[in-house]
Amino acid sequence: MDGQIEQARVGSPAEVAQKLRILVGRLRRRLRDASAMGGLSAPQASALARLALTEPSSASQMAGAERVRPQSMARTLAALQKEGLVRREADPDDARRQMVFLTDEGRSVALGVRAGRQEWLAEAFEQRFTDAELRVIDQALTLLERVVEP
Repeated sequence: MDGQIEQARVGSPAEVAQKLRILVGRLRRRLRDASAMGGLSAPQASALARLALTEPSSASQMAGAERVRPQSMARTLAALQKEGLVRREADPDDARRQMVFLTDEGRSVALGVRAGRQEWLAEAFEQRFTDAELRVIDQALTLLERVVEP
């Protein structure tokens, strides 16, 4: 694009939706990769970041939110517990279920995960876009907020 914003044909709503869906998936994978740090796998880092937002949570709730099988989340949480990053307690409302909490160390790592994602994305924007292009992206994000508004 050579710093110029192309004047391309506007696709149909279905075409634009497909391009956005594909891009969001690719961006999500890149952000997950950027957050893998300190020997944690991408799923472990993602689970910590998710737990920081939804603590406490059950393993099944986290599996649903992360869109993984409950068995996969159970393995991820077991590894995090072994590292001392999460702890489990019986649910006071249902003793058969365990709730997952971050430890102090887990909370610190989760903040680092979030900062790593933010840093990667900000650096990518700085390196790959001109100021004019960043303004267009910012405007597009404002418009895209309508998709998720009630």
